Amino acid sequence: MEATRTPARLADHEKSRFLGRTYGWMAFALCLSAVAAFFTASYEPLLRFLFATGQSGRPIGFIALVIVELVLVFALTATIRKISVFTAVLGFVLYAVINGMTLSSIFIVYKISSIAMAFFSTAILFSVMSLYGMFTKRNLASWGRYLMMALLGVIIASVVGGIISFVTKTPLNMLDILVSIAIVVIFTLLTAYDSQKLIKTAEHARDTADYKKVAILAALELYLDFINLLLALLRLFGKKR
Repeated sequence: MEATRTPARLADHEKSRFLGRTYGWMAFALCLSAVAAFFTASYEPLLRFLFATGQSGRPIGFIALVIVELVLVFALTATIRKISVFTAVLGFVLYAVINGMTLSSIFIVYKISSIAMAFFSTAILFSVMSLYGMFTKRNLASWGRYLMMALLGVIIASVVGGIISFVTKTPLNMLDILVSIAIVVIFTLLTAYDSQKLIKTAEHARDTADYKKVAILAALELYLDFINLLLALLRLFGKKR
């Protein structure tokens, strides 16, 4: 029986282990974020701390958490080769919890039924595009550059729109709708792109510290695809309280 454990079989085993580890970390992060969001929305003192406005009229606690999130993402991405597996896991878990705290606002703004519907719609869309990215024969490598450019354009449009809205004291509803549609399209395609990139990485995976860290980083990318899709669908179709 030992003779049947050929290099091909071992490679398939490592590939499956890598993919299971990646999607396992992603699912764990989504669960952590959901628990953190629900707990924050249910615990009034914490909620008040996050969304209380100071003299500037801005929720200082919420803004501080968003800044910490951005720092964590950039730090994980930039130092993933140097840090230990434990540090990478700790950073990933911390990010999921903090992001969940910032997501608590959706429980205040939207009805539970809308959140549930958006979640299941996101799960279906994410699964379909992830499977497409894994099994399509088409090379999606060229998508990455254009999707990043499109995402940058959406971010710039959102910032400019936010400034105009703040100055004029008038919400730009049509711009918000267009930005949300663009985000749905971008992250739907990014899900397929990231999934194909993941499957190609899995072809060479080994049970080493480096690949364990790569699995965490890949899980973070997929997690961000899922969360951004969820929020965009909520903005488009969610019913507010």
